[in-house]
Amino acid sequence: MLARVRVRVEHSIAGIKISRIAKDQFRNTAEGLSDTVMEIACGLHNLRVARRARRHRSSNAYFR
Repeated sequence: MLARVRVRVEHSIAGIKISRIAKDQFRNTAEGLSDTVMEIACGLHNLRVARRARRHRSSNAYFR
């Protein structure tokens, strides 16, 4: 059960790291900016996953 959760978490982290700013070394030292960048990368990942799920549901409805 732990392995199943771990796989999902690792896939999510990999999806977030598609955004290059999240995987490269962040050199801007402004307070709280690295957290903001990570929040944006996570938001983009969530949007991408939601759009993929919505598109997948709509394409499967045709074949039912």
